[in-house]
Amino acid sequence: MNLLYLFKPKTLRFASCLLVFCLLPSTILAQQVVDKMVVTVNAGVQPDCKSCLITYSDLLWQLALQPDTPLDNPTSDALNSALRLVEDQRLILQEAEKLPAIAPKPDEITKARDYYVRKFASPAELQNRMMRVGLTSEKFEEIVEQRVRTEKYLDFRFRNFIVITRKEIEDYYRDDFVLDYRNRFPQRIVPTLEEARLGIEQALTEGKIETAIDNFLDNARDHAEIVVLNPV
Repeated sequence: MNLLYLFKPKTLRFASCLLVFCLLPSTILAQQVVDKMVVTVNAGVQPDCKSCLITYSDLLWQLALQPDTPLDNPTSDALNSALRLVEDQRLILQEAEKLPAIAPKPDEITKARDYYVRKFASPAELQNRMMRVGLTSEKFEEIVEQRVRTEKYLDFRFRNFIVITRKEIEDYYRDDFVLDYRNRFPQRIVPTLEEARLGIEQALTEGKIETAIDNFLDNARDHAEIVVLNPV
């Protein structure tokens, strides 16, 4: 499982360019896209739920924020892949919205915006892709806010409770790390367990988080009310 909303933005390198970009009028930034309702997620369970409806535009916006993903005449496979991803995002977001304490802070949203810009060759490239799918600067800001909220929820729900034992690190070093390192770097001396410990602990932590999120989403889908309105 590799949800695109999982990110850890670190620095602000395009902040000034992005600020100008986000202040441009929406009418300049976005073209009109013929929209349609595609799926509802728990609409019958949560009245007046803004995150329950998924439109065709939502799928195009998802594709637009994925660098190097074609936007012209997207295939059914691409749209269905985007739909699955957006459904997962909404399932987590609906849980995250129940916890006001994890609401994103302005600086967190700013860092996340910058992260998205850095994924593209330039701010202009992202702006061009947004224009082509009718993604306004206001809607882009909303998407970023939702993804930060989702990430904070996942940290709160899963990351804070992950424990990696010494035995797990030692077993991974013996059974996986040494062999993999020798295969990739046959001319180098294999790092000691202590030298490799931090990297191994991080890898095991991320693996456990990914498994926990997969299980969470499987369970959420089993209990969710997902209604297809228009197949893609």
